[in-house]
Amino acid sequence: MSEDDRIAVVGLSCRVPGADDAPTLWRNLLSGVDSVRRSPAGEGAPGGPGWVPAFGRLDDLDGFDADLFGYAAEAAALLDPQHRLFLEVAWHALEDAAIDPDRDPAQIGVFAGCGPNRYLHHHLLGNPALAPAAGTLAEDWDDALSGSGCDYLPTRTAFALGLSGPAVAVQTACSTSLVAVCQAGQSLLDYRCDVAIAGGAAVVSTRQAGYRLRPGGLLATDGVCRPYDAAATGQVFGNGAGAVVLKRLADARADGDHVYAVLAGWAVNNDGADRPGFTVPGVSGQAAVLAEALASVGWDAADVGYLEGHGTGTPVGDAIEVDALARVRRGARAPLLLGSVKGNLGNLDAAAGVISLIKAVYAVRSGQVPGTAHFTAAHGDVDLAAAGAEVDAESRPWAGQRRAGVSSFGLGGTNAHVLVEPAPDAPDRDGASGPVVLGLSAGSPAGLRDLARRLAVRLAEGDLAVADVAHTLAVGRRRLAYRDAVRCADAGEAVTRLSALAAGEPVDGDEAVRAWRAGADLPVPLGRRVPLPGYPFRRARHWIEARR
Repeated sequence: MSEDDRIAVVGLSCRVPGADDAPTLWRNLLSGVDSVRRSPAGEGAPGGPGWVPAFGRLDDLDGFDADLFGYAAEAAALLDPQHRLFLEVAWHALEDAAIDPDRDPAQIGVFAGCGPNRYLHHHLLGNPALAPAAGTLAEDWDDALSGSGCDYLPTRTAFALGLSGPAVAVQTACSTSLVAVCQAGQSLLDYRCDVAIAGGAAVVSTRQAGYRLRPGGLLATDGVCRPYDAAATGQVFGNGAGAVVLKRLADARADGDHVYAVLAGWAVNNDGADRPGFTVPGVSGQAAVLAEALASVGWDAADVGYLEGHGTGTPVGDAIEVDALARVRRGARAPLLLGSVKGNLGNLDAAAGVISLIKAVYAVRSGQVPGTAHFTAAHGDVDLAAAGAEVDAESRPWAGQRRAGVSSFGLGGTNAHVLVEPAPDAPDRDGASGPVVLGLSAGSPAGLRDLARRLAVRLAEGDLAVADVAHTLAVGRRRLAYRDAVRCADAGEAVTRLSALAAGEPVDGDEAVRAWRAGADLPVPLGRRVPLPGYPFRRARHWIEARR
């Protein structure tokens, strides 16, 4: 398999329950943190018979950095919060990849989707405060409503970030964001774009309080998602968003990119009519999508050591998933670790697949497999032995060949499966010698100080070369209105000077630093692109209360 047939993950970002970024999510997963919130009875919830006060909440759901993205306050208040979330994770994912669309000549595509616009239905339509007499709000009404539809998520992102590649909406329910990853990968292989952002966002509930049980429904009776477990009674939902930035592997290596992992192959299909009902998954379709992905790269089922499964915690769905896995792995002697992030976060709907992928990417990269929250013993209908699979509640080192699969199955039968393997060793690349300038910019003085603080904390960890940091800041960050810089010879000096900036203390600078502060560009030093802390969004509250 040549580099031309593989896709590099060069950037990633997420906002999920309990974590505003991917490193925090990963630490939570390794620690087995359950981020679903279970509110005391009656707290911010309807209550009553059948009410389960459990939900995967997002902090600051009503906040948005409208100024950064060019929105007036009135327009921002009408914007679907799913669009707001995806704009932020897309921005951070590009930063993580050290790509500045304003100066990078690459054609950057967007492949993404979201869930239904519940904010529109529960907060805006029929709200008397938004009648034509409301003046300025009414003037933006038509544009705001048309811009909040699911179709416009990728095009809104392309417009806000200045991206000229294909902007394609993907809508396949819970498999949306992983199908978007597959679409993005194929677009790159077909040279329809040079870089692709892929992912999704979901605001399943604007109240973020819980849900009411319905007879025969799919939701957990006790508010706990237990993938593959004997005590499983159903799923729990949550809000969240995630995105990955993809490039052809050969291009990523030539550009000196930081490569998290490699997408070796993928497949997408539908169950068709071979299933008991429209909302019930089909064993044949799920087995076929796994087999097709393996065949696309010439792997045997035994080559995959870890599978990040769909694993919603519904006994029927989990049993069908493991049955399909057994059909593909029949005769495979190598053991398979099986897990699901939904035990930690709940089902994030249109964002679920890309979050599962981010988990698998970290697992492949680190050699650690997080445990599956709330697992004790397999459900009687989940035949792990037939699949040669095991689920572990505790995190463990990953022994042997690190190749992973990621499954995401959408209500309605659209299935996606992606294969992930470690990044190859990075080619040698010289870094700058001598002092370098670390140039920072932000949309406000407070944002600039916050950015300096975050970068100082990251450099204090001691695993980054200042030449790589200077290179990344020079090529991979947007030029915003407020600027400052420090010249430093090593990480220790950088931490000292950045900490002074963060504290608002004046820091001396040479001619290059003064030129940067005045609006000039800095020369690009030799170095690699490395992941650095993302832009500190200044989220103000832009929210219209639900109509009564």
